[in-house]
Amino acid sequence: MSNNKLQVLLFHQYFLEEDDHGGSRWNEIAKQWTSEGNEVTVIAGMMHYNSSKKREEYKGKYIKVKQQGNVNVIRCHVSESYNSNFLGRLWGYFSFVFSSFFAGLFKTKGKYDIIIITSPPLFIGISGYLISKLKRVPYVFEIRDLWPESAIDTGVVSSKLIINLAYKLEKFIYKNAKIINVLTPAFKTKLIEDKKVPEDKIIFIPNAADFNLSENLLQNFNVSQFKTKHQLDGKFIITYVGAHGKANALEQVLYTAKLLQDTNVLFLLIGEGMEKKKLIEIANTESLTNVRFIDPVPKAEVFEYILASDMGASVLKNVPTFKTVYSNKTFDYMSCKKPILMAIDGVSRELVEEANAGSFVIPENPEDFAAKIKHYLNNPSKCISEGENGYKFAKENFDRNVIASKYLQHIKDCVYV
Repeated sequence: MSNNKLQVLLFHQYFLEEDDHGGSRWNEIAKQWTSEGNEVTVIAGMMHYNSSKKREEYKGKYIKVKQQGNVNVIRCHVSESYNSNFLGRLWGYFSFVFSSFFAGLFKTKGKYDIIIITSPPLFIGISGYLISKLKRVPYVFEIRDLWPESAIDTGVVSSKLIINLAYKLEKFIYKNAKIINVLTPAFKTKLIEDKKVPEDKIIFIPNAADFNLSENLLQNFNVSQFKTKHQLDGKFIITYVGAHGKANALEQVLYTAKLLQDTNVLFLLIGEGMEKKKLIEIANTESLTNVRFIDPVPKAEVFEYILASDMGASVLKNVPTFKTVYSNKTFDYMSCKKPILMAIDGVSRELVEEANAGSFVIPENPEDFAAKIKHYLNNPSKCISEGENGYKFAKENFDRNVIASKYLQHIKDCVYV
């Protein structure tokens, strides 16, 4: 690898605060890159993707510059209407387009070697592209989720005008990117076959497992003490970690729980989202005593819940687009040696089956979900063996440190070759 150190400017609306909950892909990558002497500046939003309001430190502010470890972070205004409804979310996206462009123009200092734009939202590509032109720096466009397809499939976007404009914007951004990073093999296939993106323009750097955190806890965490503290003793615990939104279709978990009320199964649903209130109402209406809703917690505590569980669940709505995605938390379950109930078809299913690290569940089919769980109840040794399989597979193929180094080399090749 080249010894040249890079100056990186990252556009990421959802880059986490140091104490935030949720997926931390770029927080971990930026931490590793800066530890190796590279400089990373992030233009980020002031709103967590599951929040309905700003932190107090951002009230009345349009831009705030701060440090997160060695990473320079420029927090930019995002409308607090973000999680209110579709129009509110759309305005949340565009308010960040305007504020991030302002920050890129007036708050970034020095010369950058590369700009990285990570999506969704797709609209962040507007400000990223403009700054790349003004600074005469190439940009990498990263696709964490196919948009607008995912928004269309989940019913979030139905306006033909917005859909047409989004497709045109997508094509423009892909055309002008130096390279495009995709997080799953299916994204690459989609871009080449359906969107006619040249194959040599695409790289594949997926999500990864955080072994730094899991291995420390695997050695030092007192599971029995944690279970007693949280009234989990004697339960077969299945944990879901992530967003509680339309795309996640967590109703299927609730109706699965209803079918398992005569067992010792307990579902832990950790996270936040627009559908959480509705889900709690369903659980109350159905008198579900085997479902527990837990508010978002820091990542280390998330891992403690996973380690105290028997299985992890990866769940999404049963729509074609989600056959192309990897669920973020799948890698966390693997790194904690927990087998996975994979209620997502396509590449996520293939991942779990290749690793022999769990079972595929027909999405939005509570009967199949319950049947698969009963199989594990009757075969407890499978939880241990499949958990070990997943751990080994992720260690060999999805170690975050290895993935981050590989990504950096691609960036260097883009800059220096």
